Amino acid sequence: MRAPDLMHAEHRCLRCGPVAPLHVPERINDEIMASVVERMAADPDPTGRLRMPLWCPWPLPPGWTLTGVAWAGDERAGVRATLVACAGPAPLDGGPADLIFLAEEPGVGLGSRFAGLPGPDPGPQVEEALTDPGPGHPERLPHAKIRVGGHPTPLWLVRSETDRSAYAGEARGMWLHAIAWPASAGHLLAEEVVLHDLTEWTPPDLVYGAPSPYLHGRA
Repeated sequence: MRAPDLMHAEHRCLRCGPVAPLHVPERINDEIMASVVERMAADPDPTGRLRMPLWCPWPLPPGWTLTGVAWAGDERAGVRATLVACAGPAPLDGGPADLIFLAEEPGVGLGSRFAGLPGPDPGPQVEEALTDPGPGHPERLPHAKIRVGGHPTPLWLVRSETDRSAYAGEARGMWLHAIAWPASAGHLLAEEVVLHDLTEWTPPDLVYGAPSPYLHGRA
């Protein structure tokens, strides 16, 4: 990725064109989380859009810890995507599992990057799930339904790399992605998952774990 220069005002990927740079702290703890929340609050919001939420499961599922936080954007365009990572025992076999919750504006493409999807948005696949629920499914039922900011929110399973499962939906007028490793860890979303916006209130008893490898080059 190339930084802004005299010819271009934005960060650029040589293949994709303008992109929002991703900022990933090396570690995760109370101080780092507080600094990211402060960065969200200081977003210049140049376009009058809604401030980006920072969705985190709360309460955390039993045995799970928070393993990372990140945001995409720059000083010129403001924050355009946020990401929270957590890890814990998989719901089926108890093995290690990782889960990312990501909010982004349309066209950013960060969720597609972590899911391994083509294109900047999961819109075509979500539309396909809505119009063609598949054999044996006469109703357009969501593949997962969680509570986001106090509201029931449907998520739709989208095609992804085989080592993970990826769900997409909408919350507060933005894309919401949930991406799980391994693929079977997506079954966690069948349980009572509640997402809370950490920019509104950060629980003082969050539990932190080792940094997520999926935020540091593994995905």
